[in-house]
Amino acid sequence: MEKLIDLHTHSVKSDGSMTPAQVVREAKRAGLTAIALSDHDTVEGVKEAMEEGRRIGVEVVPAIEFSVQSDTETHILAYYLDIDNPKLTRILEECKDVREQRNAECCRKLNELGFDVTMEEARAIAPNGIVGRAHFARLLMDKGYTKSVKDGFKLYLENGKYAYSGIQRLEAEETVKLIKECGGLSFVAHLHLIKLDDDSLRSFLTRLKGVGLDGIEGYYTDYTPEMQEKYQNMAKELGLMISGGTDFHAQMKPHISIGTGLGNMKIPYSVLEGIKIAKEHS
Repeated sequence: MEKLIDLHTHSVKSDGSMTPAQVVREAKRAGLTAIALSDHDTVEGVKEAMEEGRRIGVEVVPAIEFSVQSDTETHILAYYLDIDNPKLTRILEECKDVREQRNAECCRKLNELGFDVTMEEARAIAPNGIVGRAHFARLLMDKGYTKSVKDGFKLYLENGKYAYSGIQRLEAEETVKLIKECGGLSFVAHLHLIKLDDDSLRSFLTRLKGVGLDGIEGYYTDYTPEMQEKYQNMAKELGLMISGGTDFHAQMKPHISIGTGLGNMKIPYSVLEGIKIAKEHS
């Protein structure tokens, strides 16, 4: 049987949703060999996930997904970083403060559009009180303003829509350097959301490679077959590794299944093997 993985998952602690340990158990049920728990700007769930993974026989990679400053939407995944690094702890506290500012702006803009949502409601369905756009999208759906979480993003919350807020603590180069300092490997996530043309994207990735970038997300839920081929070829051209994942958010994004995304994704274990080899030689 082919060994499959998912290196981009999130724990979303809400009614009917999942704790870090539950995400690992869901991965086990889905037949996955390994996952990375890569919550946004926090590592608080990593130890719980790793402990559960050891208990039930799922390999759990310590990870995080950093949001960085960008004219569009740029996220950087980190694998095998030291989650107890003091500098990382300090910067994540700063990121939490900036996230509060960003969420407050997002909530205010939704209110201006006439939607009755509050920060308190968003916190109530967020893991450890760490709120993101998915939680506002869930509120819009739960209150009947939209038909789905996906619609909430598409209509109001994705980059370029009125309720989007781009306030971030970290710059991309700074983030790659931080990941290196913490012993981790860095991968730029969901390249299509950066919304750069191919030449500009190559230049951006080349610049990040100059400060230590290790790879890009070569498999992703929303990639078409053509996009997947293009990005994987781009990684080869630039001498970068690939990672891959579904961006599973449990009930925050119910259309995305762990391991398979929209239903047809298969990420081979060889992807993780490449990352592990690079880690050994870093």
